[in-house]
Amino acid sequence: MAQSNDKAQYKIIETGRSFGSLSAAVAAIGDGAGTIMIPPGTYRDCAVQQGGSIRYQAEIAGETIFDGATCEGKAALVLRGRNAEVDGIIFQNMKVPDANGAGIRLEQGNLTVTKSWFRNSQQGLLTADDAKGAIIIDQSSFERLGRCDGDYACAHSIYIGNYGSLTVTRSRFEAGNGGHYIKSRSARADIRDNAFDDSRGKTTNYMIDLPAGATGVVSGNIFVQGKDKENYSAFIAVAAEGKVNSSDALSIFDNDARIGPNIDRNSVFVADWSGDRISLGANILGPRLKPFERR
Repeated sequence: MAQSNDKAQYKIIETGRSFGSLSAAVAAIGDGAGTIMIPPGTYRDCAVQQGGSIRYQAEIAGETIFDGATCEGKAALVLRGRNAEVDGIIFQNMKVPDANGAGIRLEQGNLTVTKSWFRNSQQGLLTADDAKGAIIIDQSSFERLGRCDGDYACAHSIYIGNYGSLTVTRSRFEAGNGGHYIKSRSARADIRDNAFDDSRGKTTNYMIDLPAGATGVVSGNIFVQGKDKENYSAFIAVAAEGKVNSSDALSIFDNDARIGPNIDRNSVFVADWSGDRISLGANILGPRLKPFERR
């Protein structure tokens, strides 16, 4: 597919070989391991990783942009190898007919995302199920994502299937266009030191939804709930769609949560359907925000 910079090349660091398309570079690595260095530019390109272990590396963080092009009607990167790492890349304007267009579609294997941006798309990151897999997201941004309209199920900023573990740290979620900011069916969730700014959100739902239950930690996060909500009844929801995973010892502490200014309503910080022994520690909560409710 075309890209804005005709001189740009996808270079495999380990071999020094360069390719004119991302798919060709991915195919050259195959079932092996390698790093694809991507120069600054705006790319109308995508790739499917069928195997191997590949690092997708922006030469300069924040100056490599994948804009609008998807493979298999899914995402800019469709990943079903052993391992993938994504560093410093912007994914934007991903839209597909089934309303699940994402920057990354992870179908199996481990994934690490660092210093990357997801914006103006139907979803940021969407996964299938891999109970042995691990997902790590660090220092990344998710903005103007999600939707909850039309004839399809809602889309979210991040939607994780039945994965072994999800870790999200030092990242920012803001201005959602519907759905949840993080929805995860992972058995373990470690969500720490993030910012959830819903003040410019539109018809959004929960900040964090653990619909099947989960163990792990939710700590050090800042939450602001905005005015335009489809569901404002809770910030964090546990096992709202049925108890599949244990939530015993899920630990929620040292968070700062509040309803935005000039919004006259009540909400609940943690709503729990699991009935498990959730550990709710000290959190800083704003007015009209109840700490916990069993549902």
